[in-house]
Amino acid sequence: MIASRLIGHRRQQGAAVATQDNFYAPPRASVADVVSSEPFELASRGSRLGAAMLDGICFLIPLVPVIMLWVAVFMRRANAAQEARSLGPFMALGGLLVLGVVIYDLVLLYRNGQTIGKKLCGIKIVRTNGARASLARIFWLRGFVNGLPGAIPLIGRFYALVDILFIFGNARRCVHDYIADTIVVKA
Repeated sequence: MIASRLIGHRRQQGAAVATQDNFYAPPRASVADVVSSEPFELASRGSRLGAAMLDGICFLIPLVPVIMLWVAVFMRRANAAQEARSLGPFMALGGLLVLGVVIYDLVLLYRNGQTIGKKLCGIKIVRTNGARASLARIFWLRGFVNGLPGAIPLIGRFYALVDILFIFGNARRCVHDYIADTIVVKA
């Protein structure tokens, strides 16, 4: 009897009051802003290209003096046997300089996620969850594993092209980014 009186009373007050007291109704909330699920902005394709070009220049800078010195020695010697002997020290010096640049880049990538070119372009490498990429991930997955197909004649050139062309996908990630589970974002 009490329940029937309560139902009748609610019908008289209207639907608005009835919905306010309905404990089984879904909760109501106003959503002011929809926040993106990604806390970072992906780097543009142009900034990645610029960073790669700047890194290439940084890679060649230590080799220019070695090449110039080798050319100067080559111009003085007319004998091919002497030229072959003089090539060894220049190749060793050039190899040491290249190794130094690679180690320097690895240290910069590990510490900041940026090489010199990436820093100048305002981008950096991070994991897909936003965490810093480990040195092992950078060296082994982005470098070594990605470089293995390059050692295969003909297939290596095709793989390098495919690796670069993957950047035109919606995710703006190259094959080496997928292998290492990394992305390149604005710093």
